[in-house]
Amino acid sequence: MARPPRFVTMCEIMRTIISFAALFLSVIFMQLSSGGVGPLDALSGLALDFTTAQIGLLGSAHFLGFFIGCWWAPRLMGSVGHSRAFAALTAAGTIGLMAHMLVIDPYAWALMRVATGICVAGCYTVIEAWLQSKVTNESRGRTMGIYRVADMGASLVAQMMISVLEPASYVSYNILALICCAALLPMTLTKARQPETPTAPRLRPSLAIACSPLAAFGVVVAALSSSTFRMVGPLYGQQVGLAVDQIAWFLAAFVLGGALAQYPAGWLADKFDRRHVLIGLSGAAIICCIATALLPDLGRNGVMWAAFFFGLTSFPIYSVSAAHANDFAKNDERVELSAALMFFYAIGAIAAPLAASKLIEDFGPSAMFVMIAVGHAALILFGLTRMRARPTRGYRTRYVWSPRTSFIIGRLTKQSRDHDSPDSD
Repeated sequence: MARPPRFVTMCEIMRTIISFAALFLSVIFMQLSSGGVGPLDALSGLALDFTTAQIGLLGSAHFLGFFIGCWWAPRLMGSVGHSRAFAALTAAGTIGLMAHMLVIDPYAWALMRVATGICVAGCYTVIEAWLQSKVTNESRGRTMGIYRVADMGASLVAQMMISVLEPASYVSYNILALICCAALLPMTLTKARQPETPTAPRLRPSLAIACSPLAAFGVVVAALSSSTFRMVGPLYGQQVGLAVDQIAWFLAAFVLGGALAQYPAGWLADKFDRRHVLIGLSGAAIICCIATALLPDLGRNGVMWAAFFFGLTSFPIYSVSAAHANDFAKNDERVELSAALMFFYAIGAIAAPLAASKLIEDFGPSAMFVMIAVGHAALILFGLTRMRARPTRGYRTRYVWSPRTSFIIGRLTKQSRDHDSPDSD
């Protein structure tokens, strides 16, 4: 029987913030640093006459590093512990940032972006492992809520940073490197005892396909949308005539739309068949893409609203897909299922920026949104096909806003999904 919701007081929220202040501060610094380097690299590449395809390669390299970091970080923690692993990963990211203006070559920059991708994924893994070891069932909900606010708030600010960071400048990359180093301070100065090292989840991509082929394809399309927009979006903005500060607002509008979409998307996903919700979101995303691609004279405000509504419709697709997959998973499969879905997300995120940049180079800026629209159209067709293959489950796990941060995020969200599941007794 479901327990009645307990009123959470402001004092309880403040106690949670204070208890996990070091971890939340590290998340904020890490997001500011990693979230700012993607658009800065795109604009710096333009200033240094990199080709559009080479700039897209930088985004793909970041997600290659991200995947490596997700897989390797739990094993590194097992060897040297949380704090040392965090310090080593942060050092790798800092070196990758500071080396940018020492070697002006797109392929060298790609290697540096692999390093920063390893850093951000690995650091999130350490932070989430630490959080998982300290939260209780009573504090889990509000802890995750504050964690998401810290992460998304810092991500929003990170997009705006490019309006004050000069492209292709050592000072700009040095500022991001300093912020990355600052993430070390809360973690190394905390007096909290290091938790036990968690076991690394097995990576079984077949588990996601076995639970829900539609969910596996859905997270690939989510990666297609998000990684393309965030890594290649500055190229689109520059080619349609946006100034640097306007490109910052353009990217921030996408993130803001995605953050605001989570509550209504979650309500719909808990109330209706999640396959219908996925199809509806993809249909709305296609409308946004077509409008943006076919109406080049939208003007500054029109482009901003297009980015906002694109984030509103495309950003929740990952979480809805994850919720749908968890409807078909057993309780003891949820952590590995989360890692499997992250694997498919990483595959899509590695391929998408390079493909989008090549299309922009060959066919112009509108080709980016045409590519994304084709991906969402494929998701609609596959969703309709899967609806004929089998019915949905009679119960639904709770919708959980699933950050794409590490392979072990499933441990933090598992308890929320297990509640009310038929095998939760």
